[in-house]
Amino acid sequence: MLTRRHFIAATGAAFALPAPRLWAASTLDLGGARIDTLSDGFLTLPADFILGGMPEAEVQEITARYGVAGDQLTPPCNVTLWRDGTNTVLFDLGSGPDFQPTAGKLAEAMEALGLTVEDVTHVVFTHGHPDHLWGLLDEFDDPVFPNAEHSIGGAEFDYWTDPETVDTIGAARTTFAVGAARRLGAVADNLRRLSDGEEVLPGLFARLTPGHTPGHMSFDLTGGSVPVTVIGDAIGNHHVGFERPDWASGSDQDKDLAASTRVALLDRMAADEVVLIGYHLPDGGIGRAERAGAGYRFIPEV
Repeated sequence: MLTRRHFIAATGAAFALPAPRLWAASTLDLGGARIDTLSDGFLTLPADFILGGMPEAEVQEITARYGVAGDQLTPPCNVTLWRDGTNTVLFDLGSGPDFQPTAGKLAEAMEALGLTVEDVTHVVFTHGHPDHLWGLLDEFDDPVFPNAEHSIGGAEFDYWTDPETVDTIGAARTTFAVGAARRLGAVADNLRRLSDGEEVLPGLFARLTPGHTPGHMSFDLTGGSVPVTVIGDAIGNHHVGFERPDWASGSDQDKDLAASTRVALLDRMAADEVVLIGYHLPDGGIGRAERAGAGYRFIPEV
């Protein structure tokens, strides 16, 4: 059950675009364990980055029903915190200060919960994009979370640390590759590489969900009162990503593979009544997938 939401106001005057209202945390009580999704702020993206190449008339019909309009999108960034009484685990670390001025707010959300960086025992990355990984290091290139074990999918680590990636990823993502290689290289000696199906901690399992990036991972939490899957960017929005998961999205590196991953993930989560947590989904990102016609809809767990 979603037990509470604590809101903080966005400082919209600092930005040229209107800022959506930010929240500090949404909380899910799992009976003996607790999940909070913490706001790292939001991104400002060209709409074509996600919607480009999709059937224009159908896209407009879908996005209009969700109040999405114009040539820019402002998706929220939801960092997941799981506490089971022994472990304090963060899934992704947000952008840090070097990506976009509207993001990198994780420290403020942690402060609202009275949580310090020393409290975190584990950091688990879904993938290596800037809004998930660039909060890893401080200004001295030391890990922001000094006591935590850090983990990432083995295939994801190999991709971002491959010297050829920067030359093959495409000009629009060159900085993604440079930034990921530097950060992962700084912690490589103490970084756990995960494989598909591996048990990260008791009741926490890695699930390979590739396409958005080559080694993107989701994470299944199985020990609570309901099954939960942290999906990262395997489903990147609450409109076309659910209604037409089979459509190729410009935000994915392997568009066809990402689409097949979305379809399979939604089929499983709807059938098994899994609570999902999406990094860029609204209302704190916690909800369920419900069948709706030929596709699905996102139902926030409020």
